[in-house]
Amino acid sequence: MTIAVPAFAQTATPEPYLAPGSLDILQSLAPAPVKGDARYAADRKIFKQTRKLVGTPRYALATHDVDYTLPTMMGNFSCAAGIVLSPTTAPRLALVMARAGRDTQATSGAGKDHYKRLRPFQIDRGKTCQPGDELKGSFDYPSGHTTWGWTWGTLLSELLPDRASAIESRARAYGESRIICGVHNASAVEAGRNTATATLAVVHASPEFQADFAAARTELAALRTAATPPDAAACAIEAGLVAQRPY
Repeated sequence: MTIAVPAFAQTATPEPYLAPGSLDILQSLAPAPVKGDARYAADRKIFKQTRKLVGTPRYALATHDVDYTLPTMMGNFSCAAGIVLSPTTAPRLALVMARAGRDTQATSGAGKDHYKRLRPFQIDRGKTCQPGDELKGSFDYPSGHTTWGWTWGTLLSELLPDRASAIESRARAYGESRIICGVHNASAVEAGRNTATATLAVVHASPEFQADFAAARTELAALRTAATPPDAAACAIEAGLVAQRPY
């Protein structure tokens, strides 16, 4: 079975599935915590508590998870999926993720722009695994990385339901990496998951999405019969780190 690599995987940015304004994420997201709220106090506690993970293997994974490019995300979920994923081996999967990701990132950005909440290292002192200069002008709530990771976890677990537990665990850990990294509050990570879930509920109704999703399912079914599995030793190490709860 030969499938041509879509043009987006080489050069162009794919179009989203939803028209602008299809979803008002502010109607479903809880307001960002403010000083005096119990959620705000919990965020402060968790940020300080997770600084103890600096220098550990889990912190190294969080640093790795800063990179949210499509090829890296496909690699991130290869162990959980049980097959090596890349834009070359799974172009239809790459396409549906990239297009749905445009939608979930748009709603995440709308939440950030509305709440303009400071990131944890801008409130309390503590080491981060990503330079603050890379985050200038980007706000905390909801977490865009988490929204993207949960987009992957949701769609890939629907495509590979027998691998759903491992896939969703990796998606959870991907969001938690932002807390461990010190660049997002725990409430922003929760909001990122909610943002992805709410947006994908609307995306699923798109006929274009449904067609792309069906093509990705066919592609993965063929890939599973012929693909070499990921390195078992590396996957065991990753699974151990994913299983750790940071707080």
